[in-house]
Amino acid sequence: MSATVIALASLWVSFTESRSIRSHNRQSVRPLLQIRRVLNFEGTRTGIQLVNAGLGPAVVTRSVVRVDGDVIGEWDLRMYRRLTRGHSVQPKVSTLQPGVPVLSGQVVHLLFLDDFDQGEHAWFWTLVSERLMVEIFYESMYGGENFRAALVPPWELPS
Repeated sequence: MSATVIALASLWVSFTESRSIRSHNRQSVRPLLQIRRVLNFEGTRTGIQLVNAGLGPAVVTRSVVRVDGDVIGEWDLRMYRRLTRGHSVQPKVSTLQPGVPVLSGQVVHLLFLDDFDQGEHAWFWTLVSERLMVEIFYESMYGGENFRAALVPPWELPS
């Protein structure tokens, strides 16, 4: 009888320990995506940066882009063409497709201009700083978490 109790207690401890280890391993490689506006980053680059400040890779699952509150699509070339249509200067872009990993410590310049000039490119900074909202949904390599990173316009920030 006591051998059965000891065996069951041992099994319970083993199960609890393996669950704790699994949870710890998931947290120790958790990605943390941040989207930032940058003005004259490193002296030249202006636009939107995506940074993985976490300890593990982030796997992009989807993205949503809004301009002035209206959804215009995902962060892809079609959205980029709609966003920059009619402007003489075309910013550079990095697209994000579902399944794309963003490695730990990686910095991706999503939309940017090199050699930004405040007078000539004022439309671009207004777009980036006031009109554009970007949401990126992602998971760790384990999957299923549905994390979210967002760049929101100032008028959407809580007071």
